[in-house]
Amino acid sequence: MSKLKLRGKDLRAIGYPESPVISVAIGVMEKHYKHHSQDAALALLSQVLQDPAAFAADEHLGKIAEKLIVEEPTEIPLLEEALPYRIFGEEFIDDSALRQMNYAMRLPVTAAGALMPDAHHGYGLPIGGVLGVRNAVIPYAVGVDIGCRMCLSILDIPVADLEKNASQYKRELIAQTAFGAGTPWRKREDDPVLENPAFEEIGLLKHLHDKAAAQLSTSGSGNHFVEWGEVTITDPANEWGLEPGTYLGLLSHSGSRGLGAQIAGHYTKVAREVCQLPREVQHLAWLDMDSDNGREYWMAMNLAGDYASANHHHIHRRLIKAMGATLLARVENHHNFAWKENHGGEDLIVHRKGATPAGKGALGVIPGSMTEPGFIVRGRGFEASLDSASHGAGRQMSRSKATQTFTMHEMSRLLRDKGVTLVGGGLDEAPGAYKDIRAVMAAQKPLVDVVGSFLPKIVRMADGGPGED
Repeated sequence: MSKLKLRGKDLRAIGYPESPVISVAIGVMEKHYKHHSQDAALALLSQVLQDPAAFAADEHLGKIAEKLIVEEPTEIPLLEEALPYRIFGEEFIDDSALRQMNYAMRLPVTAAGALMPDAHHGYGLPIGGVLGVRNAVIPYAVGVDIGCRMCLSILDIPVADLEKNASQYKRELIAQTAFGAGTPWRKREDDPVLENPAFEEIGLLKHLHDKAAAQLSTSGSGNHFVEWGEVTITDPANEWGLEPGTYLGLLSHSGSRGLGAQIAGHYTKVAREVCQLPREVQHLAWLDMDSDNGREYWMAMNLAGDYASANHHHIHRRLIKAMGATLLARVENHHNFAWKENHGGEDLIVHRKGATPAGKGALGVIPGSMTEPGFIVRGRGFEASLDSASHGAGRQMSRSKATQTFTMHEMSRLLRDKGVTLVGGGLDEAPGAYKDIRAVMAAQKPLVDVVGSFLPKIVRMADGGPGED
């Protein structure tokens, strides 16, 4: 007899609420009632739903009953005023992002925060927002694309080869990458991340394993990219002992694909069930770190971060091998994540939604746009920013406004003038939709030191569409 397999929609179909009880129920049934047929399992679950008190003392079903027997939560009030926080580059941050950050600073769990110069409106916490809270994690303050990150490989091939053999670099860039929502890689890759025990321990992740395996080593839509370009090392004291000068570089920006999106969506719903907040901040509902849900999300978030890193490594490995190059140095960093850190003598959960970790000595990459340079940076550990910096130039106009403002003719001319070849992409990602990266870097001089730069030359993106940084 095959083992029992249940899905969330099976339980919702018999009346189970969208709450933590679904994952608990699936876990209990698949572990202790695994030889039941699906109909028998759902019939038993229906009985527990109708009269949870009757099953409260049951060794196994009592765990489900406990989740069903809960008092209706009352709305949690916000602080009267926002806690003070530091804003970098306020002169080019839109009012809606400032309002969002002000609301975040009124959460009763908030201890500290900061807003980066690339900040713009997001969902819940603005993109470019940094939020330190006490003993809680906020799924939407991490973001939908958990573990979205930058990865830069510096290679041994002379940079002049990029122009000399541009057609080969372009061809391999197309052949070795895949972009877009739901897009799988044509041949499944093996990776230790797929053996992570969390895939067995958490019901939600168990049902996402196949999706994760199929999409491993691919990139998303929106502003995600893989590109060849010129790396210029300017700091003689760089961490890799490289001579200052120009090198061939491979830079990618992407995250945890469908795996991260499903984790974010599920645990945000769970958080909103258990943490009732005023309408204007409902997306900032949190999970207590001492709760089962909080610990479960933390485990799932870290898995998504490891998965995002693995995506980049496979893409870089294939392209480096295809071009016969050797890796000289690598820089990578998350920018949609939460970390356990100490600030001001207090242990906090620090959320960086579209912000680069910039603790003292930490290396990272801050990209510009498809025609403007990005920067390799070393963190200075600036406390007022919660050891953070921007994660890019940041949008200065929405995707819809960008498509209405620019034309393909204008964009093609700009790309030609800048010597950039674009594969894919759309007007929503037009360079003019982004802030001036040099102004952004000037606004965060106290936060990072520049080690070098990256100038895009051959850029591969999805064909255009929605996405959040």
